[in-house]
Amino acid sequence: MGLFLRVRREGLAPGEVGLPTGTRRRTPGLRRSELAMLAGVSVEYVTRLEQGRDRRPSPQVLSALADALRLTANERIHLHRLTKGAAPGFSCLAGAPPARTVRASVLALLDRLEPVPALLLNRLSDVLAWTSGYERLAGPLGLLEGTPPNLTRFVFSDDRARTVYPDWDLVADQRVAALKQGPFRADPHVAALADELTVTAGTAFAGRVERLPGLPRSNGVERLAHPGAGELRLAYETLDLTADDDQRLVVHLPADDATSAALDRLTGRRPGALRAVSG
Repeated sequence: MGLFLRVRREGLAPGEVGLPTGTRRRTPGLRRSELAMLAGVSVEYVTRLEQGRDRRPSPQVLSALADALRLTANERIHLHRLTKGAAPGFSCLAGAPPARTVRASVLALLDRLEPVPALLLNRLSDVLAWTSGYERLAGPLGLLEGTPPNLTRFVFSDDRARTVYPDWDLVADQRVAALKQGPFRADPHVAALADELTVTAGTAFAGRVERLPGLPRSNGVERLAHPGAGELRLAYETLDLTADDDQRLVVHLPADDATSAALDRLTGRRPGALRAVSG
C-alpha cells in the first residue's frame, strides 16, 4: 500500500490539483506535505503510510487520500484491497487453488470470437484456453509451451522472450503488476510462482516486485516480433469473468493496417476479416 501511494503521489503534477508548480522541485509530483494538506491529515501520517509503518488507515482516511490523489474507480478498489491484504494471513481466496477448469459457455464464447486471437488466463497467468487465431499467432513464438503455458514464466524464464517482445521491459512490468494486483504473497500459489521467478530471473523479477505497486493496464497496445509475419502491433482488451471463475479473457485486435493484413494471412482468412482498430 505504501508503494502504491508513493507512486501515485509522485505521478500527480501539482497543477492537476490546483497547486502552483514552482521551479524548485526535485520531482515533478506532489510533495508529502501537499498530499497531507489535500487529504486533511498530517505529514507524519502520510510518511508512516508510505513507509509501511501504518497499514490499516480508516475508510475515511482512505477516501480522503483517494480524492486527493485523483484515483480512478479501479485504483480506489485496488487501494481498498491493499489495506485488507495488510492483515496477517489475509487472503480473500482463502488458499483456494487457481482456477484451471473452463466453463462450457466460456469455451463457446472463445469459439465465436474466431478468427480473433483471444485467450483465457487465471490469476497465475496460466493460459487455460485459446482461439485457433491465438494459436497461430502465439504458437510459433513459444507462448503456448508448458503444461499449462504461463505468460509470466515465459517473459522471465524463456530466452526467446526479449526477442518476441520488442518492448520487453514494459511487458515485464505489466506481468509483475498483474501478479501483484491480488493478495500476492498472502496467496500461497502466487507466492510459490513469485519465489520460483525470484530464483530463476533474479533482479529482473525481484526488482520489479519491489518497485511496482500492482494494478496492470486492462487495455493498450503490445508489440510482437513474429517469425512469419514480422512486427505486429496488437491492441488488447482484458475482460474479467466473475469472482467464482477467477479468470480473465484477453482479446487482441490489429492496431494498424499492416498488422491486420498479417493476421489475415496467419489465420487464413480473407483480407479484411480482422480490421484494424484506432483511437
